[in-house]
Order: sequence, then structure tokens, then C-alpha cells
Amino acid sequence: MKRGVTGVIFLILALGLLLTPPLARAGEAPTLSQGGYVYVPVYSHILIGDNSRPFPLSVTLSLRNTSLTEEIRLLAVDYYDSQGRLLKKHLDAPQAMKGLGSLSFTVPESEELGGPGAKFIVTWQSSKPVPSLLAEAVMIGTRNQQGISFTSRGKAYPDPSVLD
Repeated sequence: MKRGVTGVIFLILALGLLLTPPLARAGEAPTLSQGGYVYVPVYSHILIGDNSRPFPLSVTLSLRNTSLTEEIRLLAVDYYDSQGRLLKKHLDAPQAMKGLGSLSFTVPESEELGGPGAKFIVTWQSSKPVPSLLAEAVMIGTRNQQGISFTSRGKAYPDPSVLD
């Protein structure tokens, strides 16, 4: 029996490695860009229980300049609801991020408009080719001695319009 369980665990781990998107490994150069946008899925609430009751969550968006030395500029940090409607622009003007700098933006737990399909679109630009901006979100909520927390990572896309 132990041998069968070990084999199943090995198979699951092997499939996980094969199905995981490739990341830059030590010694490999990351893809460089001078700008683009990052799509970050977030959840202002999730639905729980048989009755699909909303469970409100607070959201913290963490943006990280992964360049060791080069500055990047955030052009927009926009929050959208499940239907793709713009709810909030978090920047009034472009904001610089020094090499290895990070910034965070929040959506309070009391915000109910985003829904389970909310998202951030973060647009950035650099004067030199740099590794893409890293964007992650942390969602946290507590109710009646129950807590939930999870993370979501953004996906970077090139956007020629920010390179003009």
C-alpha cells in the first residue's frame, strides 16, 4: 500500500512540474520590456456555503519593481468590477518607482462593488528595457471566528501604446 501512495504522490508532483508555467530559473535572463500592463485578478468577496453568501474580503495590491537599478513609472493603477467597469483610479498622475522599490494599494473590506471577478490593471513604463513589474494581491477576510486569506499573482502583457 505504501508503494502505491508514494507512486501517486510522485505522479502528482511530476504533473505539477510539467503543468506549471515556466519561470526564469537561476542563471536565465528574464524577458525585458520597456512597458506594458499587468492584469491582477482580485476578489472583493467570495461566495460561501450552500446559499452562496458573500464573504467580504480586503485586498492589498503589492507592486514591485524587479529591476535592481532602473526606475520605472506607474502610469495607471485602475480597479475594475466583475463586469469590467472602472470603479477607481488609484493614481492621479504617473508615479516613479526606484529599482527594487515597491508600492501597495488597498481596497477595504467594506467595498462591495468589485465582486468575485474584480481586477486591477496596472500600466507601467521604463526608459530602458527592464524585467516586468511584479504584481501580487493578498485577500483577507474574517467573520465569526472564521478567517480566509489567499494570494493572486498578476499576468504581464506587452502594450505598445505605453511605449510611444
